[in-house]
Amino acid sequence: MNGAKYSQWRAMFAITKGSLRATFRSPSSVVFSLAFPLVFILVFGFIGNSTVSIKVGVDRHTDINTEYYKLLETNKTIKLITDNSEAEMAESLKKGNLVAILNIESQTGADGHVKYNVHVKTSTATDANKNNILMSALRGVTGRMDSQEYPRPSVAAIIPEVVPGRIYKTIDFILPGQLGFALMSGAVFTTAFLFYGLRQTLVLKRFFATPIKRGYILFAEGLSRTLFQLISSVIIIGLGHFAFGFTLVNGFVTFLEMLALSAFGLIVFLGFGFIVSGIARTESTIPLFANIITLPQFLLAGTFFPIDSFPGWLQPICKIMPLTYLADALREVAYEGKHLWNVGADIGILALWGVIVYAVAVKVFRWE
Repeated sequence: MNGAKYSQWRAMFAITKGSLRATFRSPSSVVFSLAFPLVFILVFGFIGNSTVSIKVGVDRHTDINTEYYKLLETNKTIKLITDNSEAEMAESLKKGNLVAILNIESQTGADGHVKYNVHVKTSTATDANKNNILMSALRGVTGRMDSQEYPRPSVAAIIPEVVPGRIYKTIDFILPGQLGFALMSGAVFTTAFLFYGLRQTLVLKRFFATPIKRGYILFAEGLSRTLFQLISSVIIIGLGHFAFGFTLVNGFVTFLEMLALSAFGLIVFLGFGFIVSGIARTESTIPLFANIITLPQFLLAGTFFPIDSFPGWLQPICKIMPLTYLADALREVAYEGKHLWNVGADIGILALWGVIVYAVAVKVFRWE
């Protein structure tokens, strides 16, 4: 003892310094405390700051070289769709995917001035707020042209028309996305924790002492996870349909096709769980790796918001995520009445992801 007085404050600051250093050296602390909140802020910030955009079809008889059309094109709120066929636009209008179909007719009067008749075809599936935005934009264009031609009568007459359609409810968009994410998170987290635990408790090692082959061990565990998650899918779809009016266009057939898609998507997502189980060295790093896989897809794969709500540069990233294609396929089957063979492109991209994921899983998965 040198007689120096022990400083509680110095000891406290030393512990604080050491703890802070350890925190910054922990990847999970940095990701969960900093990276994830920043991701949330950026995603919702982009959505909040983005311009509201509504899709409007343009009838092929419309002359796109008229002054009226060119002024309407400058409105950033309106996204004019010109490359779809008449049948495609009619179907999209019926389902509420298009707010309206415009047919702008122009004719030159005896006084030499051009007069426009703007036919606005909407459906009963059209969102009222979006329809108001469109009508406001049309009145704005008409007002600008009227101010140039004052005092003559209005250069354009807006002629509305409403056709039957099926209302696209919020639950019809949200439920498939949430179902897909539930399948992904369940597959990744449960598989990763399960096989890590089996290795740590030497259960896998005991399995090796039995005649069962390794492939059958994986198949058995994968099958149990698939059956469990399909039960949860039945509950989610059933609750959505009977309690909240989730649309199942073809009834029980649609329900079975959604279960088939869920099973296929789950098999693909199980591969991510095998990868996490293989690369995680400690149990505490499993949530970190699992969330790196699942959280971006939860936010960007169209679970809460349509992908076109995001900035243009972000949308290609959204469109490479496997959850995007599972959610899209589920929506098309449930609401649009398509069958599994009609969503072959989505299934094909999911299958491609499955090949890639399991190729990586084979390389990194550890039995011991």
